[in-house]
Amino acid sequence: MDGELLLLGVKGAELTVDEAALFKKLQPAGYILFTRNIVSARQVRKLTDDLRSLSELEPIISIDQEGGRVTRTKDIAPVLPSASAFAAKPEVEQIARAGEATAELLRLLGVNLNFAPVLDLDHFPGLQNALRQRCWGRDPQDVINRAGMWNRWTRKRGMLSCGKHFPACGRAQCDPHEDLPSSDATIEEMMKEDVIPYTALMPELDSIMLAHVMFPSIDKEFPASLSKKIVTGWLRGQLGFDRHLVMTDDLDMGAIMKRYGRGEDAKLAIAAGNDLAMICHQTDSAEIAAKSIGEISSWLRDDSKERLGKFRKKMDAPVAWSDARWEAACEKISDIAAKIPEPEVGDEARSAVTEY
Repeated sequence: MDGELLLLGVKGAELTVDEAALFKKLQPAGYILFTRNIVSARQVRKLTDDLRSLSELEPIISIDQEGGRVTRTKDIAPVLPSASAFAAKPEVEQIARAGEATAELLRLLGVNLNFAPVLDLDHFPGLQNALRQRCWGRDPQDVINRAGMWNRWTRKRGMLSCGKHFPACGRAQCDPHEDLPSSDATIEEMMKEDVIPYTALMPELDSIMLAHVMFPSIDKEFPASLSKKIVTGWLRGQLGFDRHLVMTDDLDMGAIMKRYGRGEDAKLAIAAGNDLAMICHQTDSAEIAAKSIGEISSWLRDDSKERLGKFRKKMDAPVAWSDARWEAACEKISDIAAKIPEPEVGDEARSAVTEY
């Protein structure tokens, strides 16, 4: 059994006895927070402190905090503008301030890794492909300029980052939360557009998240997140991301759950070259995943653990809690939001990305 290469969700606003026992036994690499875990700022800080107390090594405490509709703290703090809002009104100073404010808010909550920025190009802005309002633009250079500025200032304030969703979730025409998208794009086509933000921002990205999208021109059998050809061959081998921490998106998404059983999915993920397999919701099955990962050759797991160890050394400790600091961070966010309005959108079906 090997739980060290798992990143797990937490069920609620506080740990149950059984959940704490599971985490203490598995010693996962870390945890991811969702809206379901957030009731108040002080409560979140206690939850992250409790998670740390269960861990023999400093855990990753992560969240998806992109701004706009992907803002997990929306019930306890103001909401920063979305990437699409900044794309409509690309004020460099406000983008920098947004990155800075994001890090300040999250560090007070005890978070050390934010799953952002989204580096997907906005190929299909009108489709329900989970990326509505989440992309920084359609042109690679615009994404580099805007997402790069946001990322730079987030990291300057002690928050590690994750570029997502490699290689090109923006080419998906359906929502991977529901089913597995497929794109006929080739490596050559994606190298000309979609991959440029990753390679340009490579020195400033701390980690990479893989997309649950099929690219049959590259791998006819597995989606990008489980494909050795894409993770090890392309991302790590060809593009040189061999020192970055690399992980799957949530393995509980319909794109994966409808095709692979628990255990097999995690095993395929690590064997493909990912360092972490993410299980956000069905955490009761984490022991099955850990057992399956333990069946992979030790040298492959050791490579991932070495990268994980180096990543841990980059993580900053949470800052001391202060009501004044929290209020100041919230005021900064409100000020930015007042200057960068959200673009008007029509009535759209709800997306699973906002529901957890």
